[in-house]
Amino acid sequence: MSSSSPASVPAPITGTAPATVSLCAREPRVPADRLVAEMVPPPRFDSVRFGTYVPDPNQPSQSEAVRVLEDFAGGLGEAPGTGGGRRGFFGMGRGRAPKTPAGPRGVYLDGGYGVGKTHLLASLWHATPAEPSRKAFGTFVELTNLVGALGFQQTVQTLSGHRLLCIDEFELDDPGDTVLVSSLLARLVEAGVALAATSNTLPGKLGEGRFAAADFLREIQGLSAHFRALRIDGEDYRHRGLPEAPAPYSDEQVTRAARATEGASLDDFAALLDHLARVHPSRYGALTDGLTAVCLTGVHPVPDQSTALRLVVLADRLYDREVPVLASGLPFDRLFGEEMLKGGYRKKYFRAISRLTALARDAARLVDTA
Repeated sequence: MSSSSPASVPAPITGTAPATVSLCAREPRVPADRLVAEMVPPPRFDSVRFGTYVPDPNQPSQSEAVRVLEDFAGGLGEAPGTGGGRRGFFGMGRGRAPKTPAGPRGVYLDGGYGVGKTHLLASLWHATPAEPSRKAFGTFVELTNLVGALGFQQTVQTLSGHRLLCIDEFELDDPGDTVLVSSLLARLVEAGVALAATSNTLPGKLGEGRFAAADFLREIQGLSAHFRALRIDGEDYRHRGLPEAPAPYSDEQVTRAARATEGASLDDFAALLDHLARVHPSRYGALTDGLTAVCLTGVHPVPDQSTALRLVVLADRLYDREVPVLASGLPFDRLFGEEMLKGGYRKKYFRAISRLTALARDAARLVDTA
């Protein structure tokens, strides 16, 4: 379906209601310098700090992670090769760290979705005593997109002067990514860049269930060697103690709310899935620029894995930007079929369900005020 298809944009109505936006009518172009400039914590995590993280008292690993990360940030106050601030990386004394440490050069936060890993990663970025231009924060997808935009050597040169590189949602989906990221991180570690990452998969297990991980064991083990893994246990805080997510609304309710909300988009879900296939995932953030809400009609199960993975990226960008999602059709916990939820990408799908459910809860007010 073309992006200008009438099915993707509901017919206008008369009156003074604000004009709706269609995601399907947007085809953003993102210059490479914007990709670099945007490597900072997303708006949702602008104000988070270690002090705003509320550890679950029943999960001591959460408090321990805060302690380790605060110490890690304190060790990043001096130039690479000088041993770091108070204690250097993971307790090495001042001036004793070699230029390229034999041990882990970074920290890896492993845990289920919704335990606050991104909150802690962003807090580490904020706590690191370096200018914003000397520390970078991005998702794994955004990092690989940066290499695609700049080229490998230019990416190495751009990031080598940084004190810290934070990688959120670290997951290896194909052998090419494995070799690329392994080579990139090795070069950055040699340059003295500290690393921090989050994932739902321990570093030694990356890629399992998605491709022939055994054939790339050397690269995966090389990645694992850069990190000290910290397990963070707990339940999904996004739904801890909160009421159930609202049931989907009717097409009429969604359409009315979209037309009554300044800056809201309105799209047919099937048309949006088709459109995502024509927009590179590196542009999904720009696709949502300026939106106050995303309204979708006719939500239905995602038909295939490629479409599902694109939807996961869009859900992440919407969550980062705190854009409510109002929908009709099926509830979000029925987006992905049983086979998908048992496969190698299941943790991505569960994360997307969790985040979209939180955004659907945020969107309930749009119906109340429409």
